Amino acid sequence: MQKDLISIYDLTKEDIEKIFDLTKEIKERLKKGEEDHPLKGKTLGMIFAKPSTRTRISFEVGIFQLGGIGLYFSAQDLQLKRGETIADTAKVLSRYLDGIMIRTFDHNDVVELGKYASIPVINGLTDLLHPCQILTDMYTIYEKKGKYQGLKVVYLGDGNNVCNSWLYGAAKTGINFVVACPKGYEPDKKVQKQAKKDAEASGGNITILEDPNEAVKEADVIYTDVWASMGQEEEHEKRVKLFQPYQINQELVSQAKPDVLVMHCLPAHRGEEITDEVIDGPHSIVFDEAENRLHLQKAIMVLLMGK
Repeated sequence: MQKDLISIYDLTKEDIEKIFDLTKEIKERLKKGEEDHPLKGKTLGMIFAKPSTRTRISFEVGIFQLGGIGLYFSAQDLQLKRGETIADTAKVLSRYLDGIMIRTFDHNDVVELGKYASIPVINGLTDLLHPCQILTDMYTIYEKKGKYQGLKVVYLGDGNNVCNSWLYGAAKTGINFVVACPKGYEPDKKVQKQAKKDAEASGGNITILEDPNEAVKEADVIYTDVWASMGQEEEHEKRVKLFQPYQINQELVSQAKPDVLVMHCLPAHRGEEITDEVIDGPHSIVFDEAENRLHLQKAIMVLLMGK
């Protein structure tokens, strides 16, 4: 693997399989109550320009369980707000820490941090990508289905950062990935182009549709996210009306395969993009998926920071 985890696009299929194998080992050891401290004495700096539940808790608990310590920094805790450059911040943090996890708005900030830091940088989310989430999602599918290559995964809703990372992840691993979204809300054009090229090599397919009913036919997995991401709150009412046909409800689920899995990266706006009946129902693996953020991110930290 490379020094940083900024995008799934930078990983090989072998890198992804290595992460999954280690995730499985780490999860099994934890469930057995075995002590596992490969990062004893290591420090992870966690920069949060965007608030979080799952990302903060899973990384903070994860580094602790691995024997290290996590340091939380809000945007106000660092000098970035007062004009210190990302390059200077990266160089200074590299003298104190063993790794950096950053959750922020501008993707280029993470790229620049990785460029100037001599220690590993992990992308905890940007407006463009969310790699840790989608690696977790693919691992969870593998855990439940015993495979991922050749499966049909359908994403319904906004072509956002989660959808962009899904394009990269599916393309690297031979998943047949279908996006159904309203016109004008498609995933990033550059991401689509790169993903389609990778899909040709892996045997997967990338398809962008408007019709959610057509999309979910023969689906192995149906996936969704909130319709208005952080920073888009003023568009909420408009989006709720526009995206209503893309809601995952029982009627839509019934059009997929009988053993279809339903996933959501959370937080969920129940009654909007997904109904209570579905998220709490027999097809849902939403909370298994949330748990696996802990185990998979521990694997990423070991692989990057344990060198």
